[in-house]
Amino acid sequence: MSQSNPIKVVAALLVAAWFSTTITSASAKAIHVPGDHKTIQAAIDAAEPDDVVLVKAGTYAERLKLKANVTVRSEGDATAGKQGLLRAEETILDGSDVPGHGSAVMMAEGSELDGLTVRNFGHYDEAEWAKHHKTQGNLQSHEHIGESPGPGIQIPNVTCVVQNNIVHHIGDTGIGLFGSSGSAASPHIYKNVCYRNMGGGIGAMRQSRGIIEANTCFENFYAGIGHNHASPVVIRNVCYENIRAGIGISEGSCPTVRENKCYKNRRAGIGVRTGSDTRPIIEANLCYENDMAGIGTEEDAASIIRNNECYRNKMAGIGIRHAQATIVGNTSYENGAAGIGLDGAKAVVMDNHCHHNQSAGIGMAECEDGKATLARNKLIENKQVAIGIHGGWQAEVIENELERTGGMPPLMMIFAGSTVDINGNTFKGGGVAGVRIAGEARIENNQMVATALRKVGPPSFGIWALPDATVQAYGNSFENFRHAVSASQANVSAVGNKVKTFHQAAFVIQDPKGSTAVMGNQVTTGDSNAKVLLAKGNETDRIVERGNEIVKKAE
Repeated sequence: MSQSNPIKVVAALLVAAWFSTTITSASAKAIHVPGDHKTIQAAIDAAEPDDVVLVKAGTYAERLKLKANVTVRSEGDATAGKQGLLRAEETILDGSDVPGHGSAVMMAEGSELDGLTVRNFGHYDEAEWAKHHKTQGNLQSHEHIGESPGPGIQIPNVTCVVQNNIVHHIGDTGIGLFGSSGSAASPHIYKNVCYRNMGGGIGAMRQSRGIIEANTCFENFYAGIGHNHASPVVIRNVCYENIRAGIGISEGSCPTVRENKCYKNRRAGIGVRTGSDTRPIIEANLCYENDMAGIGTEEDAASIIRNNECYRNKMAGIGIRHAQATIVGNTSYENGAAGIGLDGAKAVVMDNHCHHNQSAGIGMAECEDGKATLARNKLIENKQVAIGIHGGWQAEVIENELERTGGMPPLMMIFAGSTVDINGNTFKGGGVAGVRIAGEARIENNQMVATALRKVGPPSFGIWALPDATVQAYGNSFENFRHAVSASQANVSAVGNKVKTFHQAAFVIQDPKGSTAVMGNQVTTGDSNAKVLLAKGNETDRIVERGNEIVKKAE
């Protein structure tokens, strides 16, 4: 039996594939509206797969139901108009006089909608919009997106392309994506403009996926782009002046949100909430001048927030409230509150740069059970404190850089009810203390340098232990503080520290509580009357002083 030549077989298959593609391409045709058909729907009904329905500029009062693998496109080129493409602005699907309810456009598998304006479908309520815009959405009822009559353009669990359209004054969401469990549908929502819709600008819901890319969404009733049990890729969109968040993520959604610009929204730039199965990745976004946080996570959601830039937001740059977050590599500055604000959170905060914020670089609000690790952050020139930790926290503060040139507050404040491990950090600048403590702290291997030695006036202490505080200070170096450690009615151990350029006494302990140890410290001074320890009060017998060394140097 003869055998086929494999090279000839492959060649024949390639020729057959090319021939089939050529025939399919050749059979595709353009159908003109109103030239060939007076309505867009009639042209769609007449179309075959791969046909293109070309719509001339004008206003069309109809709803559309696309067919599989058919494109509906406005006539014209890429000339820009005022809001989008000129051809999209001039080719209008208007629902003002269209009877019935539901979406203006229903997409189909493999279909494409390119360059139409879709407007006035459903009930748009200007008074309702204005009321909720004024109140930042606080009076809005909690409604899942996708529950009302239907978005302007509906994508019903199909792979399709929706691009270059302008969607506005819809009584529901502008463009809505629907999916299902296990679906492979992946629509591409690209370069659309969605505004003044009574839902979101774009809404991804019901386990939908796909790519939402380079759209502009503004002044929508809810979020610019909203998510409900959906996990698309949301990339390079612009969302501004929406009543709620620029991008809203909730109800078990796990999108990747990357390189978007969210500004001047009435709430957060990017807002995350509702449940521990809501787990977005939020990276490389620009969030600024929003009326609440730049990026906010709450209600037990769990976010990865990395490499974003958040500035001049009215509240925190990044705010985490009763939620989980990994916050890495962000820049947060000139915000009205903290650069990064934590409230009842479980958070890892690493390698961020927070500067020139109005309150703290990193601020931790009073809570019942907060846990945080702060590592390798740069916290520079924040108006109040670099780090503020209120009651209820267990925290590790490791290898951070804390700096402020002037001002009265301490660089770091630990309130009663918190336990903090402070290790390997650099403290530099002014204020009444490097660390002021009313709670419990182990302070080890830190470098603390005050701007200049202040012998009189407001306090200037490396560590200031307030009544009832518990402080263990091991292996730190102090320079230019009036006293390295000043404690009153506190439980203090100071062991193996190095102190230079201080005033009169390196360690001042007054009325200690419990046993206090000042041991193995090295003190360098040019003052012949200086002391390692100045003990005050009636309980100085509780202080153990041993193995300390004074190194004299010329003044």
